[in-house]
Amino acid sequence: MSQTPATGPTPGYRPCVGIMLLNDAGEVFLGRREDQREPAWQMPQGGIDKGEDPRHAARRELREEAGTDRAEIVAEMPGWLDYDLPAEISARKWRGRWRGQSQKWFAMRFTGTDADIRLDSHHPEFVEWRWVAMETVPSLIVPFKRPVYEAVVAAFRHLAGGEGDPES
Repeated sequence: MSQTPATGPTPGYRPCVGIMLLNDAGEVFLGRREDQREPAWQMPQGGIDKGEDPRHAARRELREEAGTDRAEIVAEMPGWLDYDLPAEISARKWRGRWRGQSQKWFAMRFTGTDADIRLDSHHPEFVEWRWVAMETVPSLIVPFKRPVYEAVVAAFRHLAGGEGDPES
């Protein structure tokens, strides 16, 4: 994992966003991917469309993957975090076009209720979801993404206070 300056994604890496969605208790939304044999949990993330602003992409990805737009952006990582995709996944998924992903991360405070989360509202990427304590997030993630998730937790740790106050 590497962190790049705020200027933009690393060439050769797929430009993406990631969203740490926090509830009022300061817990983090995780979804279990539907396309993996072994349980693979992750926060919502996905590609930035050509010409799309990363903030817009983050809101779109949250709607697509969690089925809700009931959230407000409360923080943004200043740079981009990169990770390499294992070769067997990259060859299958992108036919070698991208080495991995370069991600701009946002923290969002969830303003809805659990009933507002609808995994069936778009092409499903998650088969189930749950709220987890922020500190446990990296241990639930596939190993090749873990350093990115550790950096995201470190950057947004101050937001885990809960009670709807992003500075608590």
